[in-house]
Amino acid sequence: MIRTVIFSIALVIAAAVLGMQVKQVGGGRETISVKGLAEKPVKADRVEWTIRLQTQGATIAEALGKLRRERPALDRFLADGGFPPGALTESNESVEPNYEEVEGRNGNMRSVQVGHIARQSIIVNTADIAKIVAASKAVVQFEADGHPVSYGAPQFLVSNLEEVKMSLIGAAMQNSRLRAAEFAKNGDVKVGTMRSASQGAFYILPAGANADVSDWGGTYDKSTVDKIARVVVTVDYGIAR
Repeated sequence: MIRTVIFSIALVIAAAVLGMQVKQVGGGRETISVKGLAEKPVKADRVEWTIRLQTQGATIAEALGKLRRERPALDRFLADGGFPPGALTESNESVEPNYEEVEGRNGNMRSVQVGHIARQSIIVNTADIAKIVAASKAVVQFEADGHPVSYGAPQFLVSNLEEVKMSLIGAAMQNSRLRAAEFAKNGDVKVGTMRSASQGAFYILPAGANADVSDWGGTYDKSTVDKIARVVVTVDYGIAR
């Protein structure tokens, strides 16, 4: 009886600290479910940046004409930034009605069409991260000079995600075995062979960030160059008392 109580207490402590779960399987056998974790630093090796032109006119022709007159200035800006045509992917031109909210005579707001808006986006995709960083700073002055552009933050990408993931799975499996061994030490049991394993979350996090170990989901940070890759696996081991 005392031995059972001690085992139960050790089981609760180990499960809380190491993220484990004891399962009852067929034939009265027991298994433990253990999360294994592995991580390593990675660097973005490509970057995408989207810049958009948007013009407004009373008619479709006027809005589209303004867009086309602005395009050469944007092309020069990108060329001056060191981006060859092969690094650029442009969307089709588009034109749509422009609606604005106006107040009616009874005080209610209603949508009224006021001309048209023409748009076109250009995506820059390159391995030269420094050039994108410089261009994303220089575009502020380009806009201030009167060019109708909008833009987001650069998206810093890791091109070999699958290779990174595979390199971490083995280490995560080893980590799960160490956690199972710690359970055995605290719970007075023996850890047997692996019964099953599955990959859980795969994270790409900003360097220095932290995240809860999880069985699901994952995160792909695109806001930073320096990142942490993290893999979580769940492994079931047989145990014997």
